[in-house]
Amino acid sequence: MSRLDELIKELCPNGVEYKTIDEIATDIYRGSGIKRDQVTEEGIPCVRYGEIYTTYGVWFEKCKSHTQLEYVKSPKYFEHGDILFAITGESVEDIAKCCAYIGYEKCLAGGDIVVLKHKEDPRYISYALSTVDAQKQKSAGKVKSKVVHSSVPSIKAIKLPVPPLEVQREIVQILDSFTLLTAELTAELTARKKQYEFYRDKLLTFDTEIKHVRLGDICSVITKGTTPKSYTKTGVSFVKTEAFDGTKIIPDKLSYVDEETHTTFLRRSMLEENDILITIAGATIGKCTIVPKEILPANTNQALAIIRLAKGNCPKYVMYLLQSDLMKQYMQKNIKGSAQPNLNLKQLNDFIIPLPSLNVQERLARVLDNFEAICTDLNIGLPAEIEARQKQY
Repeated sequence: MSRLDELIKELCPNGVEYKTIDEIATDIYRGSGIKRDQVTEEGIPCVRYGEIYTTYGVWFEKCKSHTQLEYVKSPKYFEHGDILFAITGESVEDIAKCCAYIGYEKCLAGGDIVVLKHKEDPRYISYALSTVDAQKQKSAGKVKSKVVHSSVPSIKAIKLPVPPLEVQREIVQILDSFTLLTAELTAELTARKKQYEFYRDKLLTFDTEIKHVRLGDICSVITKGTTPKSYTKTGVSFVKTEAFDGTKIIPDKLSYVDEETHTTFLRRSMLEENDILITIAGATIGKCTIVPKEILPANTNQALAIIRLAKGNCPKYVMYLLQSDLMKQYMQKNIKGSAQPNLNLKQLNDFIIPLPSLNVQERLARVLDNFEAICTDLNIGLPAEIEARQKQY
């Protein structure tokens, strides 16, 4: 019997009592609006509701943001042990996400935040409010729309198991250990990705004098696709960015069009083996892959550019260049002031790349292929381990 089982048997012989948030609250109130342009580098620590979704986990010790007291008309504070709920969100499934503050500064709560004061273990309450059952209660009755709202009465109605403090602390200790392990595995995965990017960029940086050319100078085609009027269940493969997994195309994620559409309406973007595809619009801009023979015949849409190299050049070498820091810097310089990032075909044509001999291109591609294979194994193993831990958690 575990320590937790022993405590529950000893302290909860008749089972664990359930209470509503209203029953455990010593106070519950809404925060006061803090606009984005009122966030400062120094000042009073504060939390804006969006940060609960994007920045904070089950609990946190330090605030990311600060503001000045004069910016807030009716300041609402939170302190050590308080639970913060974000009562505005973008999805029914995540509405009223919460976190526990376990730091010791006096902080300001932004608008669309509900602050819960109580006498329970703050981390336990936050963990209990993160369960599937608690989320179902938070989501109940909410309507799907661009903006989803909760309220103080809805928060007050949530029911939770509330065992004695000793049991709460034992549960927190167990769950914190899982959270720490997941964080360590995630950090290791991030470190491996950075290591791969470092060596890739190092290999593609040449110290000796080497010829540099425009990408368009070594291509027979640089074009982009078109969106078809309709799709079919089977037929000619149609590649969208969602079909990419790293630098591979996943057959199960392909869409399809009919043969006539492929050869007429979409004839400009008929793909060939070893074509390089690069995302030129949207959040995944710069994402690359190479067209394998197995998916042909195939086509693509306007969010992807098609780069077809002239003979005597190595597609894998060019693909790795397009993934490198050289391309990232080029995009940062050329894509400005747009909510929807977009790289046009002229910009792709004008991208300057180092061009060693074909023999050197192929040797570099082989080295990077091997290194990527090692990283892929890690990228499969570590996320699988993280997923297993999360399920266990």
